[in-house]
Amino acid sequence: DIEILKIKCEAVYRCRDLVNEPALNLTASVFSDIVKKWAIEIGVKFESLNKKKIETLKMGGLLAVNSGSFLPPTFNILEWKPQNAINNKPIILIGKGITYDTGGMSLKSSANMNGMKSDMSGAAVVASVICALAEIKLPINIIGLIPATDNRPGEKAIVPGDIITMMDGTTVEVLNTDAEGRLILADALTYAKKFKPSLVIDIATLTGAAMVAIGTSGIAAMQSNAEDEFNLLKISGDKTYERIAELPNWDDYKDAIKSDIADIKNIGGKYAGAITAFKFLEHFVNYPYIHLDIAGPAFLDSKDSYRGSGGTGVGVRLLL
Repeated sequence: DIEILKIKCEAVYRCRDLVNEPALNLTASVFSDIVKKWAIEIGVKFESLNKKKIETLKMGGLLAVNSGSFLPPTFNILEWKPQNAINNKPIILIGKGITYDTGGMSLKSSANMNGMKSDMSGAAVVASVICALAEIKLPINIIGLIPATDNRPGEKAIVPGDIITMMDGTTVEVLNTDAEGRLILADALTYAKKFKPSLVIDIATLTGAAMVAIGTSGIAAMQSNAEDEFNLLKISGDKTYERIAELPNWDDYKDAIKSDIADIKNIGGKYAGAITAFKFLEHFVNYPYIHLDIAGPAFLDSKDSYRGSGGTGVGVRLLL
């Protein structure tokens, strides 16, 4: 028990260290190098796809977000599959890896850009969790997918009104380049299909609307065809005090992302932003799916009880 507790604590601090690292030091490539080092030391299978491979796979969302940057993107794959794994179909964790978010051409204000080094919190959670599971030697087949890039307003950046083609062929009208996380996650959700997963959970600092809805006290979450697994996750959230608040997944919200000139658009209307973001992501799945929006609790401006300021590592204990 003490050894497992030690591994869990180390996983939380690994995650926090990554989240707190300035974007100047933590590019997508450096992130991949760090996680590769962890994986080799622990015994997790790791692969990082470079920009050329990402282009070959036609990951239009990841490439579009990266188009304004002088730094290349990466797509990272971690796999822990011990011989005694109890599940044939893998569980897949997907983490949003925006190493810095300026908002792109839909540029954030200076105040809203503070703390945006933390926009890769979901990626840090996934890497930390899978490495910890391997250290614990939990007998499950699990895969982590982490698309990583920064989001900058460079000379080749996409602009509002552009239409991009995603990995699965879906056309997306980009109306706000600051709604970039869902674009890179969508390609990862498509990539996940090749593994025929039993369950996919993504975790991301996705929307300011999630923070507006429930503040920093919990995680805004939604599910599609995964009610039983979601209920178990809620119990886990209560036990670890990384609590989950379920938002509705009504089909009414699909109307908000309909586009006149593409299959869908990347933002909805003024209201229910966390939910319409989920409806966008849901378009790309055909398996049981849970979405965790940690925009509120992932990074704090000041100490809150046992949670220090900066990166909190929220999601690590929940998923472990």
